[in-house]
Amino acid sequence: MTRLQTEQVNRAVRSAMERAGRADHVTVVAVSKYMDVETTQDLINTGVRHLGENRVDKFLDKYQQIHHPDLTWHFIGSLQRRKVKDVIDYIDYFHALDSLTLAQEIQKRASKVVKCFLQVNISGEESKHGFTPQEVLEALPTIAELDKIEVVGLMTMAPFEASPNQLHQIFAATRQLRDQLQDKQLKNMPLTELSMGMSGDFAIAIQEGASFVRIGSLFFE
Repeated sequence: MTRLQTEQVNRAVRSAMERAGRADHVTVVAVSKYMDVETTQDLINTGVRHLGENRVDKFLDKYQQIHHPDLTWHFIGSLQRRKVKDVIDYIDYFHALDSLTLAQEIQKRASKVVKCFLQVNISGEESKHGFTPQEVLEALPTIAELDKIEVVGLMTMAPFEASPNQLHQIFAATRQLRDQLQDKQLKNMPLTELSMGMSGDFAIAIQEGASFVRIGSLFFE
């Protein structure tokens, strides 16, 4: 793990933004879920400040052992309702709010406001979690009443085998759905962000408006 690798990732993101004609900001979430504590600390030492975890036990292990005043913790994986109480007060962003029952459990267990992304299954893959666009529309008014949840945006994942054209379609559809929901101006729902794009497709996601990209393997190449 070297500072050069981190700079290469940041340079690739900046390049994608330039090609997209964007002058705003994209947050790189370093997917540290496969790293042990020592390797994660090495990553932090290269300047990374946003870490993404997807397993409760590994997240808690790192949270308890790694201490840095500027770290932002992202939980990016599916979260079982029975484990909400274990992590919800320690994470800064939750990227996988995929059901109304999970939202209600977060409301019950959280002692602070949690920044959440609603996970949407735009591609319609049966293997993926998340709301369908219609389900999001139906659940939104109920979620808006939960004052421990701030819906900052939408998150989606594209199929691994998707073509560039399909990636554009999926990410653009997510952005359009976000815009449609944002127009409703519901309380606790700024809906300004889009969490989409990983190591293999983040450049297309950035072209389509991603403001958070979740990158893992590129930090090790």
